[in-house]
Amino acid sequence: MLRWYQMKLASRPLLTQSVTTAVLFATGDVMAQQAVEKVGIDKHNLARTGRMALYGGAVFGPAATTWFKFLQNKIKFQNENVTIAARVLTDQTVFASTNLFCFLSSQAIMEGTSPKDKLDSAYWTALQKNWMLWPAVQAVNFKLVPLEHRVLVVNIVSLGWNCYLSYINSQSK
Repeated sequence: MLRWYQMKLASRPLLTQSVTTAVLFATGDVMAQQAVEKVGIDKHNLARTGRMALYGGAVFGPAATTWFKFLQNKIKFQNENVTIAARVLTDQTVFASTNLFCFLSSQAIMEGTSPKDKLDSAYWTALQKNWMLWPAVQAVNFKLVPLEHRVLVVNIVSLGWNCYLSYINSQSK
């Protein structure tokens, strides 16, 4: 399986990472609905899972793939630890805050609710929680993981994170 994934990453990196991200975003939502909210299979909101998959595959996957390549190519210092710190700082101040804004806004639009209300009720809390988790994850990711696998690492950690995002998104209506 890993060999097949490696081949797909080499031949079609953006598509491979986008599809992987869509599947894992949907999985995070299923976890939120079934394990956290305990709605049961009969009351599972498939549209919500679909919205998460759509955002993951169409927005986050391509954006993260492009972003990590940008960080790798543009943020370089003589000292490797300074480089990693600068990448984490840039990631958390630029990408994380923007992505969270886009996520909450787009979910509200797809749900037919107010993006402003969604942002007012969930953005700051979610961003603070983001800063409790992601700087450490990204420091390890940038230090130890090859560029082509960074989105996958983020996606695996995101199973829990997307479960949280899906839950907070569903609570802030």
